[in-house]
Amino acid sequence: MNKTDVTSEASRKFQNYMVETARKLQKHIVLPEGEEARILRAAAELAQDGLATLTILGDEDKVLAHVKELGLKWDTNRIKIVSPKHSPNYESYWKKLYEIRKEKGMTEEQAKELMLDASYYGTMMVFMGEADGMVSGAVNSTAHTIRPSLQFVKTKKGVKTVSSVFFMILPDRVLVYGDCAVVPKPTAEQLAEIAITSADSAKAFGIEPKVALLSYSSGTSGSGEEVDKVREATEMVKAQRPDLLVEGPIQYDAAVDATVAKQKMPDSPVAGQATVLIFPDLNAGNITYKAVQRETHSIAIGPMLQGLKKPVNDLSRGATVPDIYNTVLITAIQAGMQE
Repeated sequence: MNKTDVTSEASRKFQNYMVETARKLQKHIVLPEGEEARILRAAAELAQDGLATLTILGDEDKVLAHVKELGLKWDTNRIKIVSPKHSPNYESYWKKLYEIRKEKGMTEEQAKELMLDASYYGTMMVFMGEADGMVSGAVNSTAHTIRPSLQFVKTKKGVKTVSSVFFMILPDRVLVYGDCAVVPKPTAEQLAEIAITSADSAKAFGIEPKVALLSYSSGTSGSGEEVDKVREATEMVKAQRPDLLVEGPIQYDAAVDATVAKQKMPDSPVAGQATVLIFPDLNAGNITYKAVQRETHSIAIGPMLQGLKKPVNDLSRGATVPDIYNTVLITAIQAGMQE
């Protein structure tokens, strides 16, 4: 089932890649916001399409009442409803949280209270290996969604910075934008790490990474603190990952438009054909992805969080049913990457 409104060959190829990969993987994803209509609609569609097994967190009677009100086809073989408060795992979960966080000052009472929170319970399911990934944020804030992950799932070995990417499904291609959701003002070191993890994410989703670290200046034409930061980050990426094609600092137009690239950076192996675009800060990244999404009527899939040991992904509170559907797919694929 094609869940985008963009009909280009590139977008169809990417959507089909996600669907077919998720179908093969058959991962188990937990959705904590079980009384939200959009979550229930997406869950019903995912189950109907046979792409994942799902756990919905919430009061079973209330969830099923919403399902009935919405008139959804509900596959009980693929969708399980769990109430944290009444779960047989509740006690072992809060005890595990207390064990992990007691050195940080957490009390048993605090652990008991937090484990009633669906975000904490869902994240613990992932941490304990009882779910492969979690998708939340249609109702909860980004901070509420990812805080438990930062507290006890933590980052992969060698990764210091949790960041994010959006897959931008444009009419003629698919681009990867990072970081548009997590790190407000990355240092040069963080920017380099974001570029490397974003390149690896692109490759995992079948996109050849050609990485552009963006700035208001291209090459050596400009100077200033912000340009110098991007230049330093670019050199770090080249040193750490000589296998990657990377350019920076580079302006957006020179990164994606071949004609502009010939004028500004004719000898660059990335200019004019960048697939992974790294923004210098959250302000620039968030504004740009939303502007491109709205003005070109494109699809923005994400944010997909990068750097965590296990996949937990955050939704925009304005997320549509297709947004949720697609985020579950990328979470399932991330889980498959980590096997």
